Parts: sequence; C-alpha cells; structure tokens
Amino acid sequence: MTDPLSQIVQLLRPRAVYSKAMSGAGRWGVRYSDFGQPGFCAVIEGRCLLTLDGKAPVALEEGDFVLLPATPAFTMSGFEPVALAPLDPRATPTPTGEVRHGRAEGPPDVRLFGGHFTFESPDAALLVALLPAMIHVRGIPRLSQLVRVLGEEAGEDAIGRDLVLARLVEILLIEALRAAPREDASPSLLRGLADPRIALALRQMHGEAERAWTVAELARGTGMSRSAFFDRFARTVGICPMEYLLAWRMALAKDLLRGGHIALDEVARRIGYGSASTFSTAFSRHVGQPPGRFMREAARTAA
Repeated sequence: MTDPLSQIVQLLRPRAVYSKAMSGAGRWGVRYSDFGQPGFCAVIEGRCLLTLDGKAPVALEEGDFVLLPATPAFTMSGFEPVALAPLDPRATPTPTGEVRHGRAEGPPDVRLFGGHFTFESPDAALLVALLPAMIHVRGIPRLSQLVRVLGEEAGEDAIGRDLVLARLVEILLIEALRAAPREDASPSLLRGLADPRIALALRQMHGEAERAWTVAELARGTGMSRSAFFDRFARTVGICPMEYLLAWRMALAKDLLRGGHIALDEVARRIGYGSASTFSTAFSRHVGQPPGRFMREAARTAA
C-alpha cells in the first residue's frame, strides 16, 4: 500500500549532516537565531528547557528527542533565569569537541547530542508545511541510538560516508515522524494519517496521482458524505483535499522534470492532466514559471 510519509521524505532528499555534542551546567542559556533548516537533538542525560519563539517552554528530559523540520529562533537553557548568549547557526564554525555552556568545571546538568541537515528538494517549504513545527518524542530509545550512530558517522571520513549519512538521516526522519504524537497535534499530514478515514484518502491520492479525483469520489472511498469529508480533511490536514492534491501533483511534476528525460505530455499524464498544455498552464500558475524553463534551470543547476 502507498505510504505518503515515505514518499514525502524521499522527495525532500535530506542530506548534509552537521552534528555536535553539547552540555550545560549551572546558570546557562543560549538563543539560536532563525535557521530554517531541519534540526534535531537527543537528550543523553539530565534536563533542560527548550523554548521556540512564541511558544511555551518545553522541559526536555533524558531519552527525549526533538525534531524541528524548519528550525525557527529558539532558546535552550537551564531552569534558572540567565542572560542568553546569542548564537547564529549559519556563522558558527563546526566544533571539534563537546560545546559547554554555563559553568565550565564539574559535572554537567544536561548532555545533548544534536545537529541539523538540509532538504535538497526545491519543494522543501511546500512539503515541510505539511509537518508539525516541532516533534517531541519521549521513550523511544532507538531515536537516541540513531542520533549517536549518525554523529559517529558524521565525524568519520570513511568510504561511502555521504551515502550512509543520507540513509541514516532518512531513517531518523521517518522514525521521528512515525513516533510523533498525532491525535492532539495541530493540523498536519501526521494528524491526517492518524485518522483512518483521512489516511485512506491520502493513500488514494498518493497511490493514483494520475486519477481525476473529485472530493465526492474521495469521500465515497472513505464512507463519508462530501461535506463531512471536506470539513474533516481540512480540519486534520490543514488544507482542503484538492489543494493538497494539487500540491502533491506539482511536487511530483518537479521531481520528474528535474530528471530531464521525460516529455511534457508524459509528465502531464502521470499526474492527472489530459494534455501538456493544461499541465503547463497549471504548473506555471502554481510554480511561477513554465515547466520547460523549470526543467532547463534544474539541468543547469545539476550540471
């Protein structure tokens, strides 16, 4: 059966891992500027506070894992008030050892291992918008183990390092998304997949993107009325069914066009358009440029 989550992770193309060990002791606090790239961290021991801008502080404990699909500005600190030290991830050089915050001597109050990676897909913003802003997972030891393995591999210069890192990041991302709390989360793809009826519609759209779906037909497949299905889909996923279908089709179209070896009429057929001209019109309206130009620019970038 089609797995929408795996398809989206594959299209995102997560790559280029940067990782580090960090610890804090006594009074300490760091404010990270807005980064935009996906970030992650696992708490190895102890406790600390994580506060995303505009959100309530979250207490992190040993064994916790956090994934930020598009890292906003945030602070990480101990539990005592302190002046925050500013840190810009883009301008900070890669550390060679553990980074210590607060009291330099003595045992740390918290130890973490984390880092960030990139999404190579030009559709990253579109696809990341379907995910929660923060994924906080507790009690999944394999996530912490994955972070450790990923950090070890990132620190080596072994044969096949880049390929191994790419696969490890994909696994880490899927494991985090799979373990994320869904029912009480804000509207997102994960919450939609937690709803059996909406998940069925999502799998239908992903499995047969070329089919001329209508809201009424998708609703029938879930055993719901058209209006009930439309409202439930929008409430759980965050966008209406046809808007989601269009976004998914355009992400697939861009992926096909980047290959540069498929005719426009074949791309159109694979994502549900009757002709190259109707596909070109829809693509230009959605992307801001015609598919032919997009394909040529993608080829130049790849070269």
